[in-house]
Amino acid sequence: MIDLKTKYAGLTLRNPIIVGSSGLTINPERNKEYDKAGAGAIVLKSLFEEQIEMHGDQLMQNEYYPEAEDYIRAYARTHQVNNYLEIIQKTKELCSIPVIASINCYKADSWIDFAKQIELAGADALELNVFFLETELTHNCEDIYNTYIRILRQVKEAVSIPIIIKIGKFIGNIPALVNILKANGADGVVMFNRFYQPDIDINSMQLVSGQVFSHHSDLSDTIRWTAVVAGKVPGISIASSTGVHDWEDVIKCILAGASAVQMCSAIYTHGAEIISQVLTCMEEWMHQSNFESIDEFRGKLSYANIANPAMYERVQFMKYFANRD
Repeated sequence: MIDLKTKYAGLTLRNPIIVGSSGLTINPERNKEYDKAGAGAIVLKSLFEEQIEMHGDQLMQNEYYPEAEDYIRAYARTHQVNNYLEIIQKTKELCSIPVIASINCYKADSWIDFAKQIELAGADALELNVFFLETELTHNCEDIYNTYIRILRQVKEAVSIPIIIKIGKFIGNIPALVNILKANGADGVVMFNRFYQPDIDINSMQLVSGQVFSHHSDLSDTIRWTAVVAGKVPGISIASSTGVHDWEDVIKCILAGASAVQMCSAIYTHGAEIISQVLTCMEEWMHQSNFESIDEFRGKLSYANIANPAMYERVQFMKYFANRD
């Protein structure tokens, strides 16, 4: 009998498919559909630190009393937070699978109390999406690591639920960062978050939004770093994300060492039914490959388990082009 259960960041999931944080997961009724379709877990849409700050600024536009500023900003924050807590509570009522809350943040201080409220609202874990684009020429790269560590430590001290860090791939040494996060108590990492993609409209000569959804071609980086981190930093759960569009992509990520796989763009494109289709194909592949459980093939092709791990470190095309006419 095929067993799709997996352990991820201290949670037991019925299968490795997680619906990633996005506009897909802001509605509790829709989250119920993902549960029925077979998802292993759901990550709720992130509450953005900038979103709360912007809401406060909008409320202050017509306010001329400086002494009222603190009150108005506190109101904006409370309103946004309470709405988010209601989403957690309602989703927990409707769904039988783990519900992971998500915060997109770049500071820790303002989120400590909120993290506590998230736990009390019933979230099974908390995903911290820490991302900022550093462009200052005088910036010390170590400050990026320190920001991750500071946020993780402070939130970890405030709650007892698992803490998962979602990171970007534009960091100098990804395995080193994950190793530091593990040492400071992170229960899991997600690789990677999907960045805003800028583009240029050559007719209007303006900066515009580029492609929102990921592509199959994005999976290569996800596989590479999943395999390297799984091989070099054992003992921390990895969720592969970005470029995962079908059941084969899911299998590849698990072979590389992932404990779970987040899907988003594929669900936007095909709806919740893609989840059940992926699970059916995974079971068929496992049956044909004589695997009865996820554990039997997880990490089989990680950096630590292949004969030539340098294949994951290859960054040049010389060998590829040398063998072509």
